[in-house]
Amino acid sequence: MRETTTDLEGSRPRPSRRWIIALVLFFITSAVEALGVSQVFAFMPLYLQEMGLPKEEVPHWVGLMSSLIFVLGLPLVPLWGVWADKYSRKAVIIRSAIVEAGVFVLVALSRQPWQLAGSLMMVGFQLGNTGVMLSSLRDLAPKRRLGTAIAVFGASSPVGFAVGPALGGIMIDGLHTSLSMVYTVSAALSMGTAIMLGIGFREVRPKTVPSGRVLDLAYGAIRGVFTDLTTRGLFALFGTAFLARQMSSPFLPILVDRLHGTQPGLASAVALVVGTAALVGGLIAAFAGVIGDRIGFRTVLAGALLGAGLALVLMPLAPGVPWLAGANVAYASLNAAVTAMIFGLLATELPPERASATLNLVYLPLYISGIIGPSIGALAVTAGIQTTYTLAGFVLGLGGLFVITRMRRPVGHS
Repeated sequence: MRETTTDLEGSRPRPSRRWIIALVLFFITSAVEALGVSQVFAFMPLYLQEMGLPKEEVPHWVGLMSSLIFVLGLPLVPLWGVWADKYSRKAVIIRSAIVEAGVFVLVALSRQPWQLAGSLMMVGFQLGNTGVMLSSLRDLAPKRRLGTAIAVFGASSPVGFAVGPALGGIMIDGLHTSLSMVYTVSAALSMGTAIMLGIGFREVRPKTVPSGRVLDLAYGAIRGVFTDLTTRGLFALFGTAFLARQMSSPFLPILVDRLHGTQPGLASAVALVVGTAALVGGLIAAFAGVIGDRIGFRTVLAGALLGAGLALVLMPLAPGVPWLAGANVAYASLNAAVTAMIFGLLATELPPERASATLNLVYLPLYISGIIGPSIGALAVTAGIQTTYTLAGFVLGLGGLFVITRMRRPVGHS
């Protein structure tokens, strides 16, 4: 019997197909997570107003609450990767989906701003699954298909961020359901992904299972990231991109609200600006990978950072909702290209013995920026929403200039 057909029981999928099955399961899991999170961000201003918060206080609360999502998650980031490699990647991924469902239930039940704030803090316990899924794909996918697998998986979040607000807009404006029902549906979908993973995903063990104390392994992984110049540089750029996004994105629904005015269909307008842009960005990210293969990842990375910064600066100047949607499409596309280029650089430049530990920490910059960015945005918005977007654009511009000045050398190397 050939090794590539079945095992003795005839029940296991062919190795050549196993990575495809895992990719499909991970794509759905990541998309559902992004779907729910995008609804929280997209409709948070409406939800806070429903709770009785004065409209002029909403921008400040939106910034502060957006940072709460990552407060509890940051200390756990290195631990999830170690636990996954040491004990079970499957358990860690399923844990995330179950906690995610619980968080969305708490959000749906919130009736006061402080209750919503407490619910969002619980998101920290659901984080840490993306790096584990990336590590699993790296171990499963054939080397010649690894780039494709990572690019397809990377499109899952933009797809979820597109579908979430669109589904919410249909439910609120079309079916006249409450925001609580929107979040309840997201909770049900999350629980469905947990069941799906439990049934369809087979455990993937790393080639070298780590041994030793969990805290020592976690510290060693972090030390490996921050002592290696290449990885440190890539993580810094990733953090820069996320910082700008977290500074600006919580206030995008507020821009929509100001342009839309008092006419009906606000939820659908938010879905157009937030969701459509995310979907287009995810689709373009795949083309960015092809361009990067031809002209170099760093060239595309520099151009994407500079272009995304310009798009952010122009967003508050949009004269109408369609123009704002167009500006956000440009920004989301370029921002997705930034992520794709950094993933590509990590996949090609990491030594095999450090790949799993580093990929488990790949979203560490997101958690750090997720705390700092909205807090900066909440302070900057007191001087006007244009100030927030200009500052975020400036941060991306600095990142682009950094890449340009180091273009001929690997990022992070002296």
